[in-house]
Amino acid sequence: MQTLAVWKPGSATLALGVNILGCGMAYAYPGAGALDISLCHYEGSRLLFRGPARRLDRPFVAVLGASESYGKYVERPYADLIQGRLRLNVVNLSCVNAGVDVFLNEDPITRIAARAEVAIVQVMGVQNTSNMFYSVHPRRNDRFLGATPLLQSMFPSVDFTEFSFTRHMLCVLLAHSPEKFAVVATELRRAWSARMKALTERLPRQRILLWMGNVPPPATSTQNLSGDPIMVDAQMIAALRPHFTHYAQVTPSYEATVEGGAGRVFSEMDEVAALALPGQSFHRDVAACLGDLLEKMI
Repeated sequence: MQTLAVWKPGSATLALGVNILGCGMAYAYPGAGALDISLCHYEGSRLLFRGPARRLDRPFVAVLGASESYGKYVERPYADLIQGRLRLNVVNLSCVNAGVDVFLNEDPITRIAARAEVAIVQVMGVQNTSNMFYSVHPRRNDRFLGATPLLQSMFPSVDFTEFSFTRHMLCVLLAHSPEKFAVVATELRRAWSARMKALTERLPRQRILLWMGNVPPPATSTQNLSGDPIMVDAQMIAALRPHFTHYAQVTPSYEATVEGGAGRVFSEMDEVAALALPGQSFHRDVAACLGDLLEKMI
């Protein structure tokens, strides 16, 4: 029976796993005023994850997500807060600007996640997913690699060599032709849904789908390219939920919405990007929601 946990301001409402990391440590050298964090590798993966590294030879929870779950501008991401509360290892396998492709392309990471007692999967936007119209970098999913001949024929006046990032490219396509963009958006949603379902097949039996957005999923599809997760609607979530044992939907409390820069650590040049991502209060909201649910599951 699937559990739905919905976090609302002022209320609280997601588990565990097993074998040891070969962990090489690196260090992030940030600019003045930026967050100073350590980085680590896990068991054969080329990816760098936010440290400190967690042990894999005892029960753990695996977290797979994008910049929000990584906690790019906060001192204590929700994964760390859950670990402190439940006193079990929470392995944060999230990547900055990730789409679902990075996890499907990195077998060492899905093998680790498969050994967890519970895997938490953040709902990530559709834009960073390879599809029939364009391809993204296999590890840096926000990087646009190139358009297929089909997309080029649909937008003959667009110079696709000018794009480095997927969101920029999609914004230009939308401005050129909302009607043609709607065709691209439909394909993006299809590709994203198929890959998310494929990812669940590599995860443990207990898995949690996490919506971490400023607002709940929209009821129907939109072409809105602002905010995250981009172009994921309630119908897509409903179709995915049978593939997860639990669904947690978290939107920010009043404290999180008024927190501003006080809940983030960033350099002056990163201010715009930092304010677009969850601050420390929002991470506390997510940790409270997931922690309550995990306590019931353990």
